Amino acid sequence: MKLLMNQLTKNLRTRSLASIAFLALASCLSAQTEIVVEAASAEEAITVWTMFQQGGWAMYPLLMFSVALVGLAGYCGLLIRESRFTQPEARDDLRAAISNRDADAGLAACAAHEGYMTSILELGFQTVQEGHVTSSAVNEALEERASKVLAKPLVFVQYLQVIASVSPMMGLLGTVSGMVKAFRNIASQGLGKPELLANNISEALVTTASGLLIAIPALMAYFYFKNKYMAASSGIYEQIGSMTRLMAKHGMVDESNKSA
Repeated sequence: MKLLMNQLTKNLRTRSLASIAFLALASCLSAQTEIVVEAASAEEAITVWTMFQQGGWAMYPLLMFSVALVGLAGYCGLLIRESRFTQPEARDDLRAAISNRDADAGLAACAAHEGYMTSILELGFQTVQEGHVTSSAVNEALEERASKVLAKPLVFVQYLQVIASVSPMMGLLGTVSGMVKAFRNIASQGLGKPELLANNISEALVTTASGLLIAIPALMAYFYFKNKYMAASSGIYEQIGSMTRLMAKHGMVDESNKSA
């Protein structure tokens, strides 16, 4: 009888310990679930605006750079087009004027079709109209005008490179600012409040990422429009060379180096 009572007591103790262990495990799992849910809700609460606020003062110039990037990319897309450089719609009028050896008609055709090529050829017709009909004089005038006209669209392409270069540096400046604030908080309040350090470190990382997010597409846009500009400018030189050869063929300019 005594042995039976001892056995029952041991069984009860074992069951009690198992119940306690099960309750402890259930409470731990419940606490972990609550932490995961709170973390998930905190992640869901992060928006672009909250990240912008976390970035601090450096986000405002970076925002200006991003707006300038979009505006410049759109403007370069409209400005740098091969048809705008070579102007195929003006070729017939220009060829007709050159065939007739009529500088006035050539100037009228240039005025009717405004663009890069006609702006360059306009000075060539003016040179012929002034009596400088040698090919060297006309070519020199065309080269002078071409260097000036073709430099204008390239300026806006260079601005893309400026944004690509300055944006990471601005992000790095924001990073330095965030780290300086973090070390100041450590000096004033110690390491007892990690949430203060987390805000400063978040500012540092957000500005760095924002600067890179602006610089990478800016650099890609720069090389894209630069290559497009080089192809279009080579096309315009080809068309101008064709027009000057046509002038020499029809006697509008003299291929000799003697002045008229």
